[in-house]
Amino acid sequence: MSAFYQQAHFLQSATTPDTLPPESGFEVAFSGRSNSGKSSTLNRLCQQRSLARTSKTPGRTQLINFFALPEDKFLVDLPGYGYAKVPEKVKLKWAKFIELYLTQRFTLRGLVIVMDIRRPMLDHDINMLSWAESRHLAVHIVLNKSDKLKHGQAKSALLKTQQQLKKYKNETSVQMFSALKGVGVEALHKQLDIWLEPQPYKNNLPEK
Repeated sequence: MSAFYQQAHFLQSATTPDTLPPESGFEVAFSGRSNSGKSSTLNRLCQQRSLARTSKTPGRTQLINFFALPEDKFLVDLPGYGYAKVPEKVKLKWAKFIELYLTQRFTLRGLVIVMDIRRPMLDHDINMLSWAESRHLAVHIVLNKSDKLKHGQAKSALLKTQQQLKKYKNETSVQMFSALKGVGVEALHKQLDIWLEPQPYKNNLPEK
């Protein structure tokens, strides 16, 4: 188990472009539907119970939260999407802010999309994939809650998602995960290590 990610700590929250921290080092963003277990995934990844706040009311978090790691590296928790009890005006505001972050953040190296393995690749997930493709941003999909399915069913969901990802032109990958049981943590660590490694990296922003 990597001790590096256990050193993650809360840095700051952002509600508008003006409140985003200065761009420095490298960062990886985490997104997902409000009931996908995104916060639990971050907590399991970093072996901390309350690094990312979990809520019994999905969609309550309206902030982009930044967590600092050693060596000028960061994990970024985006607001959950698919919020059922949030006014449409608020949804649009969040969506614009998230899109701005995804398309204009130079230090963003990759996007982790957390999905419920029982209901992967829903409309909002596909929207996130499209945003990432437009920027040529690498995506890693975490099929969380794999403990809720039998092994054969989970494997089938994984293979189906892999097939669906073939149409995207940007770098994509997918794995099974269980925040509850700790399944897939090392695989996720390895993917993050690749993205956060300080090596020459092509600017992902589209040419103007």
